[in-house]
Amino acid sequence: MELLRHNIETEFPELRNRIQTLKTSHDGFARLYERYDEVNRTITKVEMGNAVMTEQELDDLKKQRVKLKDDITQILRKS
Repeated sequence: MELLRHNIETEFPELRNRIQTLKTSHDGFARLYERYDEVNRTITKVEMGNAVMTEQELDDLKKQRVKLKDDITQILRKS
């Protein structure tokens, strides 16, 4: 099974320049981006079998990733 890449640049390739700018100029965006990246890396490790957690913990992380992505998307739309 091939895993989908869920990093923000892959999700929004047309906004790469804006994302890079916001990461350095918007503290709130930078914090959300870093948290999203951290959660996404953890999920990927579990899905690849390099880390272990319960299904509930994994589901909770996936929900958190969706919420973070929504928050990031709102900032991208407003900027």
